[in-house]
Amino acid sequence: MPGGTGSGPPGRAADRPVVTGVGVLSAAGRGLAALTEAATHGKALSGPVTRFDVSARRTTRAALFPDTVPLACTFPLARAVLDAIGQACGQAGLTAAEGAGLPVLLALHSDERTRATADAVAAGVRSGWGAPGVTRVYNGACVAASTAVADAAALVAAGRHERVLVAAGHLVGPGVFAVFDAGRALARDGEARPFSAGRTGTLLADAAAAVLVESAPAAERRGAPALARLAGWGRAGDAHHVCRPEPEGDGTARAIGAALTRAGVDPAEVGYVNANGTGSTLADRAEARALRRVFGPHTDRLPVSSSKSVHGHALEASALLELAVTIGALGTGLLPVNAGWLGPDPDLALDLVLDGPHAARPPYALSLNSAFGGANTALLLAPG
Repeated sequence: MPGGTGSGPPGRAADRPVVTGVGVLSAAGRGLAALTEAATHGKALSGPVTRFDVSARRTTRAALFPDTVPLACTFPLARAVLDAIGQACGQAGLTAAEGAGLPVLLALHSDERTRATADAVAAGVRSGWGAPGVTRVYNGACVAASTAVADAAALVAAGRHERVLVAAGHLVGPGVFAVFDAGRALARDGEARPFSAGRTGTLLADAAAAVLVESAPAAERRGAPALARLAGWGRAGDAHHVCRPEPEGDGTARAIGAALTRAGVDPAEVGYVNANGTGSTLADRAEARALRRVFGPHTDRLPVSSSKSVHGHALEASALLELAVTIGALGTGLLPVNAGWLGPDPDLALDLVLDGPHAARPPYALSLNSAFGGANTALLLAPG
């Protein structure tokens, strides 16, 4: 695993990507502040599913948008995504002139509505922000949004674009809910309990999120404060099984190692991990082993939590939602609580954030995600 002084990899430091705008719609409501507050205090946001009939399902709960988030329109997911984009661009102070030529990377679930949703988002960014449309759509399951962020960071770091907009969205629907329920992937007791004894699965979630990734000098010229710096990013596949994780966490460990190497950061410099932590017995165990492989003895004093325990699992949008939570934690100096805790699992041995708010100012934080098929991503953040 990588070592180093923390001085960063060779290259032009001025081109390092930063995040200047974040937009969020979640079960906590509109905006990052509401989501950060819920995550900081471990306030689980799940409730009964009323959007469609779940009377025949084993699990009947999910983390859905509250009634204050309007969805009554032809393309409700596009509307939610455009709301998040508006928040992110507004916070970053982006003008329509600055949005001309802006690449837009969009993560969505692949179904019969994907093209229409992407087209509606494209029309919205053209009219609202001067962007040419949606540049690329990512359907890579639960690493779709984090893959898009890594691509955005690479484009900015290479000097190919001054800024890139990344957006993602997911609405809980009857089809996916039925599939996850039939596959026994959803928590039987209706509570997500990552890394806890007695965990039985995840809970699905609504989400829309957006981040504006810019080069540091471009942000400085516009007078846009950096909310966080994308210090490193890594991706790795293990191809172990179509849905089961590689038991030793090989892919996750390699993704983390790649992110640390890219940043020139020693593992001991990482001060918080927002883990993938779905609440799956096998996946949580594999991720814990991956962390132990990378961080060794430092694992015993490395705070870890899964914000999915609060906002649920939004599939293709989850990684961007969790990145937003991690940025919020760096900004407030309060680490998200690992909610749903029942007791320790002796196979895991992690330093979980269980009592909040947990005050900390980590120099670096990781946001991790994994997907069916053995895809794994790691995004390494530093305070802006």
